[in-house]
Amino acid sequence: MLTRIYGGLCYSPEPLGQQDIWVAGQSVLALGAENLQGDLVQQVDASDCYVVPGLVDSLAHIIGGGGEGGFRTRTSELKTADAIAAGVTTLVGVLGTDAITRTLTNLLAKAHALSEEGLSCYCHTGSYQIPAKTLFAEVMDDLVLIDKFIGVGEVAIADHRSSQPTLQELVRLTSQARVGGMLSGKAGIVSVHVGPCAAGLDLLWQAAEHSDIPRTQFYPTHLNRNQLLLEQGWNWLTQGGWIDLTTSCTPQDIAEGEVKCADALYQAWQRGLDLSRLTFSSDANASLPYFNEAGEFIGLGEGKIQSLYQEMTDAVRLGVPLEHALRVVTLNPATVLKLPHKGRIGLHSDADLLLIDKSTLQLKAVMAKGRWLWSDGRVPVQRSSLFF
Repeated sequence: MLTRIYGGLCYSPEPLGQQDIWVAGQSVLALGAENLQGDLVQQVDASDCYVVPGLVDSLAHIIGGGGEGGFRTRTSELKTADAIAAGVTTLVGVLGTDAITRTLTNLLAKAHALSEEGLSCYCHTGSYQIPAKTLFAEVMDDLVLIDKFIGVGEVAIADHRSSQPTLQELVRLTSQARVGGMLSGKAGIVSVHVGPCAAGLDLLWQAAEHSDIPRTQFYPTHLNRNQLLLEQGWNWLTQGGWIDLTTSCTPQDIAEGEVKCADALYQAWQRGLDLSRLTFSSDANASLPYFNEAGEFIGLGEGKIQSLYQEMTDAVRLGVPLEHALRVVTLNPATVLKLPHKGRIGLHSDADLLLIDKSTLQLKAVMAKGRWLWSDGRVPVQRSSLFF
């Protein structure tokens, strides 16, 4: 069946103006007033809406994470309905601190489940630790031989929970990821968890200086932990690197100086930085542990996938133009991850679309791969009993 979405203001994420969007199968078939009328056309009036790409979440703990406070502090798995309600249509699942009771086989199974339920889900091999946990002998093997693996991570640095990797270990891992990505046509990106320790991005600067690996092969995240680390991130960005900010935070994080993503994006926009090298991710279902000054565990929060949409809209309310706020949660992460059919609205791109109320910025409907998964009642959807 053809679907025509008409009357909406379209963002790809750059503004396209008012456009008709024609969807056939899983893809965008045409843009504009094409003569494709017929009995099999579903007409959707989006005249009070922005029509934008589905969100791309580059880091989510889809099988849960944590355990820093013992087995009872393991966090829950991501629910498909939560991702859909947050406007996330593409996401990347990762392991974190726990790569013992959380495994790559669990991760792959969950990624397949989310994909079967209508989303596009990929994974990274490895986890916090080096040597990396893999399914085959090496990282390169996993990337080449397992379709859903598109990168490595999140590898931890500057954190007391990391394996304290050396420069040589990090460079070797990244070189394997790079070549594995080249051989398989994937990103081969290394997602780098940057903790709160004073070293910050030092190890990445050393790797960029003392190896032939381009800094774009590293994808450091959590750089909004505090303003000092964020300034390091701005420097990394201005030198041509990617940086990622985490939308999930706790009241304690804010009290300890974490910069909300919306505020950080406003900073970057006001400074005239290259916003094409900046992304947000949710860190959904991650454990967000609290430690005292002695490094002792004292409490736990949990990452929320809904925070991705919230921080994007909060940035718009601060005054950031919609196309810039959208870019960091759509086109930019899709570019980092080498997913050319994601994060944009264009001919033959995947039909991952959100309808957003122009006056309230509330989400009105979600389409993923050409299928309506959720709406506020105005758009007919075929709901699966698996997750509704």
